[in-house]
Amino acid sequence: MATGKDWTQAEIDTIVADYMTMLTLEICGQPYNKAAHNRTLQAKLPQRSRSAIEFKHQNISAVLRDIDQPWIPGYKPMGNHQTALALHIVDWLEQHGELQLHIAQHADQAPATPSKIDWQSFITPAPKPPSAQETPAPYTTKRPTLAVDYSARQARNTALGLAGEQLVLGYEQQRLIHAGQESLAAKIEHIAKTQGDGAGFDILSFNPDSSERFIEVKTTTLAAATPFYLSRNELLFSKAHASQYHLYRVFDLNKKPRAFVRSGALDQSCRLEAVAWRGW
Repeated sequence: MATGKDWTQAEIDTIVADYMTMLTLEICGQPYNKAAHNRTLQAKLPQRSRSAIEFKHQNISAVLRDIDQPWIPGYKPMGNHQTALALHIVDWLEQHGELQLHIAQHADQAPATPSKIDWQSFITPAPKPPSAQETPAPYTTKRPTLAVDYSARQARNTALGLAGEQLVLGYEQQRLIHAGQESLAAKIEHIAKTQGDGAGFDILSFNPDSSERFIEVKTTTLAAATPFYLSRNELLFSKAHASQYHLYRVFDLNKKPRAFVRSGALDQSCRLEAVAWRGW
């Protein structure tokens, strides 16, 4: 099999179209079988193995990540991809407005948090941020003229943000109660509600020794590695209170909510990219 060679345009057309079919089903909450799709692609792409197709799916996820679009959970973004693939995905999205409509509806929808949460498995290991050593995206000079910036749109979904904050409040209360600190659990404050969004963090919690924990919550219904937005105020507050600052990234909210934690100043614990500037 010619798995080591660049994919032809015909092969790219085939795998991108199939990926977008699965992505549409994912966004619409409809079931599909990734393994079955892979087998179908192997029949259509006889020069490509199952693992080569999987890797190309991860390349597609990386392109979607870089242009602030959702991707299929389970296909972890893998950079250093073929230029022709990236440019084709940009063109495909610009030509298929129906997927953009589904993406917009998904970003704006009210969350459907499961009623029962397994607190013992709620916190998971943090994924590695995208490597700064990845080859620069070849399509940065050709950003798609898409109607939907998914990450920004989800960030404005106040119901989604509140649902994530409520989950983290519940987890923090359980954590302190488990540590025998019921009185501290009762003192946890939902700062985003009591003081508003300008405090630089969302939740005031505590360590078992009564020291304070400043918690910022970012929530998505998609994968753990989905990018998030932060404000200048949040960044500055995290730097000023680095030893007490914790980012809780809640993900997969509608199916099996979990979170990972990054502690310390945001510019040290995360890979940050400037996406807006202020001028005067």
